[in-house]
Amino acid sequence: MSATERKPAIEPFVISRVFDAPRELVFKAFTEPERLKQWWGPKGFKVVAQSMDLRPGGMYHFELRAADGNTMWARFVYREIAAPERIVYVNSFSDKKGGLTRHPMSLDWPLEMLTTLLFEDVGEGRTKLTVTSIAINESDDERATFDAAHPSLTQGWTGQLDKLDVYLADVKNQKAMV
Repeated sequence: MSATERKPAIEPFVISRVFDAPRELVFKAFTEPERLKQWWGPKGFKVVAQSMDLRPGGMYHFELRAADGNTMWARFVYREIAAPERIVYVNSFSDKKGGLTRHPMSLDWPLEMLTTLLFEDVGEGRTKLTVTSIAINESDDERATFDAAHPSLTQGWTGQLDKLDVYLADVKNQKAMV
């Protein structure tokens, strides 16, 4: 690609959900490791190891285990934390030491994605969460893989947000960890 040519604008992935929980609680569910461990990960996976340094430049590094025992590591490198409105991070797969790695099942998956979480108070103790992700520093093949994966991303995030919804309902019902 020459200097005068530009890649077409990549289509960001966007998904939103309204939760029957106050914004501060939904924000804490993403920023307190013991809360995050309760619900994070695709359906069928659970967080089995984690460390969090919640600050710009800090990292959330975690291991996910599938029901069959297989594991994978991932990380978020935080760019912005504006409690309780917004979190911006670069997410990627990683090794046990936190180094960048390829997606374990897709060599053309982007190494890094910029993800923004927006937490909007919609009244009556309810919160709208909007997740926006976009591949960054991607190759043409990675761009094509990301663009083609939007339905799969929708399915994955829907399952993950379902788990968050259950967690928030449990917290609300138990009045625990509020």
